[in-house]
Parts: sequence; C-alpha cells; structure tokens
Amino acid sequence: NKNIDSLITALQTGDFDIFGNIVEREALELHGLMFNSSKPFILMEPNTLAAIQSLWRFRKKTNLPVFFTLDAGPNIHLIYPESIKKEIHDFINSDLIKFCENSKWIDDCLGTGPQRK
Repeated sequence: NKNIDSLITALQTGDFDIFGNIVEREALELHGLMFNSSKPFILMEPNTLAAIQSLWRFRKKTNLPVFFTLDAGPNIHLIYPESIKKEIHDFINSDLIKFCENSKWIDDCLGTGPQRK
C-alpha cells in the first residue's frame, strides 16, 4: 500500500525518479520472491543482470531518468520520458543491443488509454 500511495503521488507530481525507483525495486522484489519460494525458480538469465547493470552505469554516468521493469521472464523493459528518446535509443544500440535476441528490440510508447464509443 505504501508503494501504491508513493506511485500515485509520483504520477500526480510528475516525479519520474520516485516512480522509476519504486518500479525497479518492485520488479527485483518479485524475482527475489521467486528465488526464495519453497520450490525456487529463476526466470532471469545472466544477460538480464548484465543489461540491468549496464543500465545502472548509464544512468549514473548520464543522470538521465531511465528505469527498468521485468516481465515474468528474462526480459527488461525500459521506462523513460519521451524527451530523452534519442539518448535512450543511442544507448540501446550501443550498449544493450548485444543482449537482444537477433539484435531486435521493441520500441513502444504510452498510449492515450481506452476510448469510449
């Protein structure tokens, strides 16, 4: 509940750093729970961790607000404001592309939400 309250506040105030830090922490906590379950399982792959570490180094070096979340598997999903799209695409192509299957990645964006007809 505390994280939900903090996420709502971050979204209302536009504080991308708080939002991103919570999202990253929750993604890692979910995978940590899987590691610690009564029948442990690991969905991350070594390249998942290498990509996360590369992202953390990039964020520290550039101070750009780019964060990750994880799906229920080894894939990371980058979250960042549209205003830094070029810098992130450059980073993906220079540093993360080697972790992408067949050097392919999906570029997606935030939509406007459902529309009532």
